[in-house]
Parts: sequence; structure tokens; C-alpha cells
Amino acid sequence: MCERCCRRSTSPSAADATLICRETCKKDFEASRAWVLKDEVIARGKVYYGKLVKGNSMFLAKRMIPVFNAIWGCSRKGEAGILSIDAQRVLAVLRKEWEMTTGDLREECGFKDKKDLTRAMDELQRRMKIVPREVVYVPKFTYIWTPAEARFSEEMEIRMSREDAVRELARCYLQMCGLTLLGELSGKFGLSRRESGKANHELVDEGFAKRLTTGVYKLKEV
Repeated sequence: MCERCCRRSTSPSAADATLICRETCKKDFEASRAWVLKDEVIARGKVYYGKLVKGNSMFLAKRMIPVFNAIWGCSRKGEAGILSIDAQRVLAVLRKEWEMTTGDLREECGFKDKKDLTRAMDELQRRMKIVPREVVYVPKFTYIWTPAEARFSEEMEIRMSREDAVRELARCYLQMCGLTLLGELSGKFGLSRRESGKANHELVDEGFAKRLTTGVYKLKEV
């Protein structure tokens, strides 16, 4: 999990961010290289990338995929009751074709307004149903999308309870930051105070964390 992603309050969608950066990259070599590096990391498939919690774009280590999926994902059986009609349409097409560019998805799904496709794909990313597999620049810039279950099949098959997942999220966040303040974990990830507090208390009981005061926890090793 990327610390910078956790600290940001807002993040553009992959498509919006790409459009914003195009002009910048033409003038700024370092910015251009940073975006190319990000695209290369996506193509390697060693980490999970998507627009996840609160619409923030994040890189996840593979070990965190089951954690995020347990908290924010939904089972295949539950998709009809959770996903919007547009999102279900995109997912059905992608599962049939397995990988498609953004433009081909829009055409195949019959979206007249590009915004409808963007909303559906953002929703599917938040629910960890689709991921960008590759970024191509020729003949024009586009993402190639694939179902998350195809890209990270082993990790997506791992099942864990929400309670265990929240505890592991709290563990990862504390390892990353060293210290969490009152309401910080809840605020960053949209969890209830009770849920976050329980997870942190369990880390204290394990001897992994130390409670300094109400809602403030410190990594015991620090």
C-alpha cells in the first residue's frame, strides 16, 4: 500500500489524471519518466493498481489484495445487488473478451456518453472487479483493462473475514506510518471508529502496537 495514496484526500481517475499530465509531460522530462515508470509497473503485474478507497489511485502489494477485497469488494453472487446496471454491463463484456481498451469497451457496451463509462469503471475499480493490465501509446494513448480475477487470480480467491481484514489493514498502516492518531485510520479508509478501535486494540493485545492514549497507537518497535 502506498503511503502517499493514503495521505491524499482526492485523486483523479486514471483517465482524468492521464489527460492532465499529457501537456505537463511534454515539457517536464522527470514528470514524463515518472508516468512511464508507473505504466511499466502496471504492465509487470507484480503489484495491484487501481482507483480504490474514496476514489484514490493506489498501488497495493499482493498480500494486501485479499484484505482490500474483503472490506470493499463483493462476491460474484452479490454483484447483481451491489453493482449498478452500467457496471454490470461493463463487467460482463470484459469477462467475455478478457481484455479490452477503454474505447473498445465503450463501443461494445453501447455507451453514448463517455462519462457513463467512466463512472461504471470507477465503480468496478472500487469494488476490485477490474484493473488496468497495460498502457499503450501507439497509435493513441489508452489503457487495456482486464478482470481483477484474471490478473490476480490467486490473491482474489483468498477469503478472509472483514474483522480479520480490518486488523491487517490497521497493521499495515501502522507499519507504514509508525503512529496513528485518534480517528486517523477511520478517516483515511471510511471505517467506523468502533471497527478501527477494535482492530488497534487487537494489535496491542498481540504485542505489535502500544497504546499511548485514547485513539493513539504506536508501533511497538519504534
